[in-house]
Amino acid sequence: MPTYRDEVVVLRTHKLGEADRIVTLLSRRHGKIRAVAKGVRRTSSRFGSRLEPFMVADVQLYQGRNLDIVQQAESLGAYGADIAQHYDRYTTASAMVETADRLNEAEATPQQYLLLVGGLRALARGDHAARSVLDSYLLRAMALSGWAPGLGECARCGTVGDHDFFLAQLGGVVCAACAPAGSPRVARDTVALLRALIAGEWDVVDAAPERTTAAASGLVAAYAQFHLERGIRSLSHLESSR
Repeated sequence: MPTYRDEVVVLRTHKLGEADRIVTLLSRRHGKIRAVAKGVRRTSSRFGSRLEPFMVADVQLYQGRNLDIVQQAESLGAYGADIAQHYDRYTTASAMVETADRLNEAEATPQQYLLLVGGLRALARGDHAARSVLDSYLLRAMALSGWAPGLGECARCGTVGDHDFFLAQLGGVVCAACAPAGSPRVARDTVALLRALIAGEWDVVDAAPERTTAAASGLVAAYAQFHLERGIRSLSHLESSR
């Protein structure tokens, strides 16, 4: 059908001409969409504010030859304002949408859409520490894309147990026999926190000491960026603020 509706998260926007904007959207049923929102930069625009980054909307689009065209937009989740008021939430949300943009180059799934919406909602409400929300999102998003880290057994030989090494290039925790010489050790409470992050055990995550949280964040960032094959630019702002 030339016209269709879907629920979307706005990932990023670019100016086009004097009044238009190109928007990149992660949708619930149609994957990632690039569309033109005509006239949204004018003060008289009826839905310009609904197509800002981190906003969730119900949109109607017309299928174009190269880019679709946004015809209508109704707000479903106005998370942008609450996120933008806090620097840590803003940089965290930027890293999340950047990751979603990268992961869904080929084909998105409804689960990826729902995961991102849930993460942005938690950020806007301040339910948990912003960096913990990001770490949980990154681990879950990577798992949905087929890159779940091995945390309960050696990622190389499959030996079950608590292991003392974590290597992104090998896929998660590895045993002493599989770890290359000189590999840095990882504390077992850090690995336990990684399990809690990917399982959504927020009582465990929220109670973790800052030292453990920082160590887990470093491992999550290294793992995600290794499998994405290039850095997540927004993470550098998070690290500098920390």
